[in-house]
Amino acid sequence: MPDKPLSFSATCALLILMAEDREMSNPELKEKYGVTITGKERTTLNEGRFVDSRKNGRSFSHVLTDKGWHHASELFRDGISAPGTGFAAATVKALVGNLQRHIARSENSLAEIFGQEEDLVPATVEAPAEEPVEEPPAFETAIPEAPPMSVPASDDIETLIRKAYAQLADKPNAWVSLTRLRPLLGDAPRDEVDAVLRRMIGLPDVRLVPESNQKMLTDEDRTAAVVIGDQAKHLILIGA
Repeated sequence: MPDKPLSFSATCALLILMAEDREMSNPELKEKYGVTITGKERTTLNEGRFVDSRKNGRSFSHVLTDKGWHHASELFRDGISAPGTGFAAATVKALVGNLQRHIARSENSLAEIFGQEEDLVPATVEAPAEEPVEEPPAFETAIPEAPPMSVPASDDIETLIRKAYAQLADKPNAWVSLTRLRPLLGDAPRDEVDAVLRRMIGLPDVRLVPESNQKMLTDEDRTAAVVIGDQAKHLILIGA
């Protein structure tokens, strides 16, 4: 059964979450944009699986789903047909419709245009400086006194992260705290794990967000967080 067309207000709420590319609470939305996603708009976006919302204390926090991103890409391709009047509605329709020209010229995706900068550029781990050693004689193989410490490849760490998430998630598309996830990664080095998390946030099925209710954070939560850009991320979601 095809989805019912979204109202203009629900469409605008979806576009705000797309432009922010992160989870936002209603108090944040109110402070920054003067609106909240509540009532009919939230119900429509949740039931259509365009937006995931979760209750934090007395307010809701919202994040765009993959389906929401797909719908946004259709809006930028086909334009907004939802009814809306006045200069505000006309401005939104004009910007959405004409930004497609830039996307076509630049061959960029919506995620590249609106994504957080740190999400789009894979983080690199700087190799430690090597101490100077004497060069061995020509054609002679130098044998180290002790084998080097085994460091998991990034692909192996990503597999560990995905397995740990699957073990902890109690339902599809559940949010899991890094506080619970990190102990399941064995002896994988912290800096390697953080580098892989920074790379994974750019994948279409992975979301990393800060805890919207900072008062709930414990010292363990703050220690387990991964810092991306200038923002600590405490929760991970891996799903379709």
